[in-house]
Amino acid sequence: MSKIAVVYWSGTGNTKEMSALVAEGARAAGAEVNIYTASKFSASLMDAYDAIAFGCPSMGAEELEETEFEPMFSSCQTKLKGKKIALFGSYGWGDGEWMRDWKAVCISEGATLACDSVICIEAPDDEASDACRALGQALA
Repeated sequence: MSKIAVVYWSGTGNTKEMSALVAEGARAAGAEVNIYTASKFSASLMDAYDAIAFGCPSMGAEELEETEFEPMFSSCQTKLKGKKIALFGSYGWGDGEWMRDWKAVCISEGATLACDSVICIEAPDDEASDACRALGQALA
């Protein structure tokens, strides 16, 4: 049984909803799953998990939330090499640039992306919900 962490930050609840769907998909595939808010996760927990799903909405000028999520994620970057991860998040404007940039950082750090990232505009619709579950299954 794989052990998966789902780590997220959510301002409006949309990314929180996505995190629950990711966890649902991973559990359905037989994984043990722990969900953390960004403020409760740190690099010291990275080695305890086989795979990690990181979720953060687009903020400001299409960037990661900079008070809690970005500092936590930056501290985890040195542990990404060879780690199986997946990325997800919601947005309300722009074209997904924050996710492309975030994915590029993960690849440059040597992370293994389990699947394509999942993004959705505002709250996840049926298609995005299914994609979040599939993301969780890909991590498991």
